[in-house]
Amino acid sequence: MRTDDRIMAYGGGWLDRAGELRADPDWIARRLADRASVVLPLWQDRCLVGPDRTPVRRGVADAAELLAAADETVFLGLDAGAAVFAVDLSARAEREARELAGATEAVDVRALVGGLGPAEAAIQAYARGLLHWHRGQRYCGACGAHTVAGNGGHTRSCSGSGCGKLLFPRIEPAIIVLVEAPGEPDRCLLARHRGASEDSWSTLAGFVEVGESLEDAVRREMAEEAGVTVADLAYQGSQAWPFPAGLMVGFRATAASTEVRVDGEELLEARWFTRDELRDRVARGRRLGRVDSIDRHLLGGWLAAGD
Repeated sequence: MRTDDRIMAYGGGWLDRAGELRADPDWIARRLADRASVVLPLWQDRCLVGPDRTPVRRGVADAAELLAAADETVFLGLDAGAAVFAVDLSARAEREARELAGATEAVDVRALVGGLGPAEAAIQAYARGLLHWHRGQRYCGACGAHTVAGNGGHTRSCSGSGCGKLLFPRIEPAIIVLVEAPGEPDRCLLARHRGASEDSWSTLAGFVEVGESLEDAVRREMAEEAGVTVADLAYQGSQAWPFPAGLMVGFRATAASTEVRVDGEELLEARWFTRDELRDRVARGRRLGRVDSIDRHLLGGWLAAGD
């Protein structure tokens, strides 16, 4: 099943995360012994897939070796009452990880998402982000002692004497904006980022800084990167972006003027595009946004609004 264009990639997950149950280690142990439970193996942030490039799923009864070899095992949630776990095989060589999982390849979820249903893409991204966090949080940032996973893999706690700091997965929010020109004709601002090909254009985005609201971040980023003052802005939607732990928040904004001054650092060039120009690009086979990114929805919505 292909990704449904009405649902942003990495959204639409169907799992019951069972927050009230996963804190009980005995309950987790029973689920790991339950033949109805399933295990999803990953290796170094990549999905382990079979010959048809479908992510591997193993029943617990057939996953003893996987569970024994895992660096970390996390509970993801319940699917119609059956527990779903993810295991991290990152410490193993890739060939060994593939053999343990019965997989033929280790593939980035971004290379698979166009061929996965929304729920399957969401669960793979969820597993990727959570396991990545565990690998990077093995030590306490306050005292340096080892940390220990708990709550089914949704927390880590410091083992240091007198510390005991409780750690949670962190989300890194970012804004992504489709900026419209004031007045006629209708135009939107796209930019060419450093490292992008000569004719590669995309919407503007940036991370939210400490002490900022999302709206503040939109105004600052547009001014810093493109020299654009934003007069109006409106929320359009959000998207989980587990690379490794982002949350992309989409806006549409109107510029106070058509003046553009790129920073020369992140952006090399920016220009205004009419709807006809974007439609012509599509007709020539040029992509408008990544298949797995919210910018595709922002651009598609703007084009549709002119029909």
